[in-house]
Amino acid sequence: MTFTSGDHPSTGLAGSLSRSPTSPRTLFSTVMTVVAFLCGILALLPLIAVLSYIIIQGVSSLRLDLFTKLPPPPLVPGGGFGNAILGTLLMVGIAALISIPFGVLAAIYLTEFSTGKTSRWIRFATNVLSGVPSIIAGVFAYGIVVAATGGFSAVAGGVALSILMLPIIVRTTDEALQLVSQDLRQAAVGLGATKFQTVALVVVPAAVPAIVTGATLAIARAAGETAPLLFTALFSQYWSNGIFEPTASLAVLVFNFAISPFKNLQSLAWAASLILVLLVLLTSVIARWATSRKIQ
Repeated sequence: MTFTSGDHPSTGLAGSLSRSPTSPRTLFSTVMTVVAFLCGILALLPLIAVLSYIIIQGVSSLRLDLFTKLPPPPLVPGGGFGNAILGTLLMVGIAALISIPFGVLAAIYLTEFSTGKTSRWIRFATNVLSGVPSIIAGVFAYGIVVAATGGFSAVAGGVALSILMLPIIVRTTDEALQLVSQDLRQAAVGLGATKFQTVALVVVPAAVPAIVTGATLAIARAAGETAPLLFTALFSQYWSNGIFEPTASLAVLVFNFAISPFKNLQSLAWAASLILVLLVLLTSVIARWATSRKIQ
C-alpha cells in the first residue's frame, strides 16, 4: 500500500499538516503576536512624543544667527548660542581625547593580555563605573581639577565627561575584540607574527567598526550631560578665551534658559534643545553606519 502526503501510516486515512485557524495554539500565537506588536509601538511613543514636541517648539525659534551670536540679556530679542555650540564641541573633544585612547588600550589589555582573574575584576569595575550617576563624576572632577586649578574650565568639563565615556568605550571595544575570529589570530601567529603585531595589525583593524560605534555612542551620551558641567565648566555668556576658562555648553544653556521667566530665553532653550537632539541623532547615525560594517 502506498500513502499520499499526510496519510496516517496505520490507518491510511488522509490528514492535513496545516493547523486549524481556530485551534487554541493558533489563537494564542496570534494574540501574543499582536501584543508584542503593540508593545513595540508603545516603546516608540515616548521617543516620538519627545522628538515631536522639541521639533514643534524648536523649529519656530531657529535662525541662522543663532550659530554666530551670543545669548542676549533678558527681554532683548535676537541673540544666539554660538558660544555654547563651540563649548560643547570643545569639551566633548577633550573628553574624547582622554577616554578613547585609554578605553581602547584598556580593552585590548583585557581581551588579549590579561589573566582571567584580573580581567574579571577590571570588567566588574567598569560595570560599576558605568552605573555611577553623572553628578558624582562632576563632583569628582570638581575635587581633582577645579579645586586644584582654582577655577571652572573646559578642561575640568572634559575630564568629567571622559569619566562617563570611559566605561562605554571599554565595554564596546572589549566585546568587539572578543568577536574577532580566533582563526585570524592563529593565521597571523602561523605566519610568524608576534603577539603585539597580531593585535596591532590584525585584531584591532578587524574590530574598528565596532570600536567606532562605541566611541560615537559615548560621545552622544557626553554631549547631552548637564550635571557634571555644572560642577566643572559652569557657564559663560561670552566666547571662551581658552580651555582654562568657564565655558558654555548647550546642555547647561537649556537648563538655565528653560527655567527662566523670560520668553526670549525660553525660545533659545527650545532651539538649543533641537540642535542638541540633532547632534545626538547624527552621532547615532554614524554609530549605526559603523555597525553595519560587519567584523570580518
